[in-house]
Amino acid sequence: MDHGRSSPDLIIFDCDGVLVDSELLSCRCLSEVLSEFGIALSVEQALELFLGRSTKAIEQHYRDLGQVVPDGFLPRLKSKVLTTFAASLQPIPGIAGVMSDLSVPFCVASSSDIDRVALSLDVTGLRAHFGERIYSAQMVRHGKPAPDLFLLAAERMGVQPSRTLVVEDSVSGVQAGKAAGMTAWGFVGGSHYRGRDGRAILSGAGADRVFSRMIDFWEA
Repeated sequence: MDHGRSSPDLIIFDCDGVLVDSELLSCRCLSEVLSEFGIALSVEQALELFLGRSTKAIEQHYRDLGQVVPDGFLPRLKSKVLTTFAASLQPIPGIAGVMSDLSVPFCVASSSDIDRVALSLDVTGLRAHFGERIYSAQMVRHGKPAPDLFLLAAERMGVQPSRTLVVEDSVSGVQAGKAAGMTAWGFVGGSHYRGRDGRAILSGAGADRVFSRMIDFWEA
């Protein structure tokens, strides 16, 4: 799909950092909860290592380092994230307008588990745009950067990967989109990109285009 000339048959939105401005909040939660369990990780390191990745990937990372993440870690992280999101989560500015104007089918495919995605969309008033068209890393064996989740979403939506556009804010998400044979746009308007060169980061990951304001969604 040449995104300059034709519109896609399907748009897949990542959730965190694309629909909702959650990445900084969730990385703060991760850093705080890990420190409760005696593992030091700064918010910057959390962004660097785990942006766009699932909690399974976090556990695997520490396992590979020979550090066992205690049993209570995931439930504690989940409850802290849900409480934090319920109190302070905001939608990405302009995203509701973009979705209201879309004439193309769209869905969400996220590394987060399904109840976190549902809460994020509920809290920010975006849930009505998606109905049941919500796909989560829990539904596939391999999360991003593997293409499995995006391929599942396209299959369920009945659209060829080559006719699909993915909108992502993370390196792993862009890589997953490209591995799936899709056009991948990088979005760098989330607060986690303040002070970081998101354009270079996502272009380096293979993004076909990088933009920073939802108001510019269709601007080439």
